[in-house]
Amino acid sequence: MKKYLIIPLMVLAFAFRAQAQDDAIQRFFSKYMEDERFSRVFISPKMMQMAGGFLKDNSEKDPDAKDLGELIQKVRGIRILSSEEVDGMAMYKEAMGTLIKNKYEELMDVQDKGTSLKFMVREEGGLVKELLMVSGNGNDFTLLSMLGNFTYRDLNMLAEKTDIPGMDQYGKGNNASKKN
Repeated sequence: MKKYLIIPLMVLAFAFRAQAQDDAIQRFFSKYMEDERFSRVFISPKMMQMAGGFLKDNSEKDPDAKDLGELIQKVRGIRILSSEEVDGMAMYKEAMGTLIKNKYEELMDVQDKGTSLKFMVREEGGLVKELLMVSGNGNDFTLLSMLGNFTYRDLNMLAEKTDIPGMDQYGKGNNASKKN
């Protein structure tokens, strides 16, 4: 009998732990939501569907548009929090301290002359569910969270073919790793 109670309790504990990570990121965004020093951007899943549909509808003119349209529709949302008026390194350390690090796998870590930039992913079932970028230096801080169901090939295409904020940095790091 005890065996039958333990399994559902373990499942619930795992679900609450996964929810706690999402809550940690949401709490970090919420903490600075009303702070005038920060710019906040949220791109909804509906907007991504509209943009992807537009690209697919116009694929006759651009051969990459259909693939890119399908890819953009995989994005479930993008949240960006940024400021040029804060202690960037202190904010970077606070954001990194908020995360449950074992939920994320590090893709890239750049530490250079007072600048810190980190890309991490959260995977489930072989797909990237979230790409997270945290960057801090001087007076600049940026946190980007992109939710969806991606392969690494999808992320590379997003970096190469879109102007999604933060993906230019992902592309630079990805290109540097290809050269080595």
